[in-house]
Amino acid sequence: MLESTPLMPRANAKSMTQTIVSGTMLTLKSSPVNYLLFFVPLGLLAGLLGWGANAVFWINFFAIVPLALILAFATEELAEHTGQTVGGLLNATFGNAVELIVSVIALKEKQIRIVQASMLGSILSNLLLVLGCCFIAGGITRVQQTFNQTVAQTMSSLMALATAGLLIPAAFHASMPKSDKNIDFPDPNLDSDFKILSFSRGVAIVLLSLYILYLIFQLKTHKALFEEQSHEDDGIITTSLPVDGQQKPETETLSVWGALVVLISATVLVSFCADYLVGAIDDIVELSGLSKTFIGLIVIPIVGNAAEHATAIIVAMKDKMDLAIGVAVGSSLQIALFVTPFMVIIGWIIDVPMSLYFSTFETAIMLVSVFITNLVILDGESNWLEGAMLLSTYLIVALAFFYYPDTLAN
Repeated sequence: MLESTPLMPRANAKSMTQTIVSGTMLTLKSSPVNYLLFFVPLGLLAGLLGWGANAVFWINFFAIVPLALILAFATEELAEHTGQTVGGLLNATFGNAVELIVSVIALKEKQIRIVQASMLGSILSNLLLVLGCCFIAGGITRVQQTFNQTVAQTMSSLMALATAGLLIPAAFHASMPKSDKNIDFPDPNLDSDFKILSFSRGVAIVLLSLYILYLIFQLKTHKALFEEQSHEDDGIITTSLPVDGQQKPETETLSVWGALVVLISATVLVSFCADYLVGAIDDIVELSGLSKTFIGLIVIPIVGNAAEHATAIIVAMKDKMDLAIGVAVGSSLQIALFVTPFMVIIGWIIDVPMSLYFSTFETAIMLVSVFITNLVILDGESNWLEGAMLLSTYLIVALAFFYYPDTLAN
């Protein structure tokens, strides 16, 4: 009896080691894109050792892609152990963790153009690129696909309201007197610019309040409308399938603590990689000739939306269009009603003049994109040609911002 007592701590240690190993393997196997994780240590080395701007930017760019997928995986695993309401809040908060981290770091570096462009780029890439790919991937082998028209129209209406939140500050600025000097917004000599900044902060509070109301609408008062999406989601997450008339064992999942550790670890790594990526942007602009607006609007959203891109296209191919619409349009909605206003509040706290004032050109692009998306999903049906229309619109937008100079953005 005395000899068996010391074996208990060893058994516990062995069990803990097995849990850590199994959790690590489960996380690594969550996506084939995780092979890109070898870019993470390379990106950190590139930043620490001061490699060239191109190396620092692109290595950390590819490092953030698998980390974004791991963040999404850990959030889903954590949501499995919570109720629907808490799970919805977790997805709303951490679903755009990469955009939040990159934007906060860019805001601290006073890279307001990058923050605004990445916000607009995330909205456009989800509405046009992701949704277009969903319609093509799902419709290429089918004549027509259908989805919940009421849910889609609710999301579209909220997107229209968020667009108004960007359109009104731009109209405000266009109607006010301007300085003869080419000074970035806000011009210290113009009282109207500071009124627009104060107005933007007020609108940000209104939009954040509306987003909370939308979560209550989705998760509590009208959750029956979204139940079909939830059931489809459950079908995606559960991978145990019957074989020879028998059910496979339950799919292995992370524990609550395991999911939290993965979530925190991935967030820390993303913050370091994003810090190096943002720090190299100025040099990339000088070396490549690309504008900050193009980098923020086209390049960076690819990183932040990697998880949404993959998920939406896969479920669309399985003819689960309600979930595909929820991922694509829902992600745009989160950016427009949650992340962008939240960045305005963060800028207010750290005394950086982040506002909802976008240039007239950017606001027009946003308005046209939301208008086309609303037209396409208005009837509750989709086909591959509508997907091609959305992709064509995205390519036109990308070409426009490729040639649009930063000097005209203010």
